[in-house]
Order: sequence, then structure tokens, then C-alpha cells
Amino acid sequence: MMGQDSRTDVSARLIRGLSLLLVLLCWQLLAWKVADPLLPSPIAVVQSLVHHLREGELLHHLLKTLMRVTAAFVIAMVIGVAVGLWMGRSRTANLALDSILVVMLNMPALVTAILCFIWIGLNETAAVLAVALNKIPTTITNIREGARALDTQLLQVGEVYKVPRLLTLRKIVLPQLYPYIMASARSGLALIWKIVLVIELLGRSDGVGFKLGTFFQFFDLTSVLAYTAAFAAVVLAIEALVLRPLDRRLNGWRS
Repeated sequence: MMGQDSRTDVSARLIRGLSLLLVLLCWQLLAWKVADPLLPSPIAVVQSLVHHLREGELLHHLLKTLMRVTAAFVIAMVIGVAVGLWMGRSRTANLALDSILVVMLNMPALVTAILCFIWIGLNETAAVLAVALNKIPTTITNIREGARALDTQLLQVGEVYKVPRLLTLRKIVLPQLYPYIMASARSGLALIWKIVLVIELLGRSDGVGFKLGTFFQFFDLTSVLAYTAAFAAVVLAIEALVLRPLDRRLNGWRS
């Protein structure tokens, strides 16, 4: 069984790798055919990436962005899971907060960023808070639906055997919520990455978003793609090394 799982993992990695190589190959062929500075080849992008790495600025700005992403992600997940579980299990809480949740879900990220910068100032607190506020509503929505779908029979068994609330949460509630939590984590990271770049473009003097804005002003598309490639590499690494193994571990009991 373990051998079969290992072969499956190798096959999955191979398919993912080949699909990525196919995209790069098509990009390279298109760049050769077009031969236009506005469509740099993957080779030119890699050369630019190496250049920025040697200068040290790429790692500096990438680290700044990662710090903001991490802080906003943790805040959004902790608050979103807690409030979502509360709304999913309490009709009163759901009725009281549902309208506010709808408004927050439809609030443009740009408006939230502007309000935070005006009210708090052009600082790290405002930047992280603006990102977190845009992610919290989607997390609440996902977790609320998961809380509504909990197996009530399992909860009743816990009540019959007088299982303590914390143990019920750990052993009965959270295992059923893991798929919803992981879905929120994946969609949350994708959303937070994008919003952080907008926030950095608007009100920060460092970070990947700030550098992309600078390169745009000089029409330096190769550097834009080089920073984007570094950004994408980090995202793929987090998905492969953290989220995917964590997903298999948390949801392994279902299979």
C-alpha cells in the first residue's frame, strides 16, 4: 500500500512538472516567433532574475511581502475560523452578523485599503489589516457552511458520553471542518498574495508590489516577469511543501 502511494506521488509530481515545462516551452517558442521586447523569453526572464538576486534587492522585497502575507493570513484564518464556526452553530449569531458579512464580502479591496491607510496611516499595521479584512469574510463563509454540515449524530454521541467541550472540538468538530479549513487556506493565500501587491503598490515603499510599480513606470517588462517568477516559485513551494502534505495528513482519516 505504501509502495503504491509512493508511485502515485511520483506520477503526480511528474505530471505537474511536465505541464509546467510544456507551458515554458510554448512561451519560449512564442517569444522566438514574435521577437518583440514586450514579450521577453523565459531565458531572458531567468537572466533578469539572477541579476536581481545577485544585487540582493529581490530577496529583500520578497521577504517584506512574505512577512505581510504571513501576518494577514494568520489573522484572517484565526478570526475567520472562530467566527465562521460560531455563525454556523448559532442561529442568533448568524442572523446578527449575516448582513455585515454580505457587505464585507462585496467591499472592494481598494476601498478597504484606502480607508485603512487614511484612518491608520501609511504603515505596516494598516497594510496588514487591509489585507486581513479582505480575506476574513471568505473564510467565515466557508467555515460557516462547514459548521452547518457537521454530523449531528457524532455531536450527540459526544454529549451522551459527556465529552469535554475542548475534546469535542478537537476530536469531532475540527476533523470534519478540515476540508473547509484547507479550502479556505488555499483560496486565502491566492487572494492575499494579490491584495498584498495592490497594498504595496498603493502605500508602501518596499515589497514586490512596490517594485512591480517601479518597473512598470520604466516599461521594464523583463524585470516585472522576473519578480513574478520569483513570486510564483514561492507560491508553488508553499503549495508543494506545506499545504499539500498538510492536507493529506489532516484528511487522511477519511480514506
